Amino acid sequence: MLHRIAFVRRAVPAIVMAIGAATLTATAYAQGAWPNRPIRFLVGYPPGGSIDLIARIVASELVPALGQPVVVENRPGASGNVAAAEVVRAAPDGYTFLVSSTTVETANPSLYKANFQPSSDLMPVNSIGRGAIYLVGRPGLEVNDVKGLIALAKANPGKLSYGSPGTGTQPHLAGELLKVNAGIQATHIPYKGSAPAIQDLMSNQIDFMLDPGISLPYIQAGKVKLLAVLSAKRSPYFPQVQTTAEQGVQGSEVDIWYGIWAPKGMPKAIMERLSNELRRAMELPTVQEKFNKVNAEPAVVGDTAFRKIISQESDVFSRLIRDLGITAN
Repeated sequence: MLHRIAFVRRAVPAIVMAIGAATLTATAYAQGAWPNRPIRFLVGYPPGGSIDLIARIVASELVPALGQPVVVENRPGASGNVAAAEVVRAAPDGYTFLVSSTTVETANPSLYKANFQPSSDLMPVNSIGRGAIYLVGRPGLEVNDVKGLIALAKANPGKLSYGSPGTGTQPHLAGELLKVNAGIQATHIPYKGSAPAIQDLMSNQIDFMLDPGISLPYIQAGKVKLLAVLSAKRSPYFPQVQTTAEQGVQGSEVDIWYGIWAPKGMPKAIMERLSNELRRAMELPTVQEKFNKVNAEPAVVGDTAFRKIISQESDVFSRLIRDLGITAN
């Protein structure tokens, strides 16, 4: 009995200390102890692209709210998988995040063999933006809309070519989805980004391309033709141009969604704090203006809605990749 009492006397202080430590940790998070050093945003693409520019806009807007530098680091390779792998390996302490399009989770697992699974090894913090995909024709193309493009493709089966920013990107998969739903053939030409693709389009080297927005000034200058928008709604920049659905091709609506992911095991308090700061930042008029310059719009939908978007896109893209036998080159 005396031994039992002695054990309890020794154990109680230890338990109290453990509970106290846990309480202090939770209180520290609640009081904003995070962050106390610079935060890293990893981007899986070279500087200057849409994702890189959006990451830098978001990073700069978060600095005043978080009180620490937010540094964007580029880790290009394997359509974002190189950066994703580094985030998966990072400590879930709130100092390393992935900024990417949703294809890192919805398409990459079907295209690349990796030693991680994005859906279980990464945690989506929130969406940060959305962009449209534009169907753009070369200046010498004989048609001006989707109906004309379909007729031309069917009259010349397999002879048309189209470009995209690369295999497995939303524009590429949107192009394949369009081909399936329109019942046409066209050869895909993958580029390392949209910039070289638009150059070949303007010089009539390819017939059309699926573009995330780099073509807008060239459309406005009349150097290429805008045939349609592949989003569910019309582009605010060209409200007179119909979507593919409005032009009779159903089921080809694709948006580019951008978001932030954390390593598995990130404390809920940090995830919620970052998500709340993102929402506040994305509501600023100055952020809207900056996003418009990269042909996107701020869109913070919440982690539940973002997971639903990812799940729906994953169903479409994984099936498309499997059915068409698409491989990463």
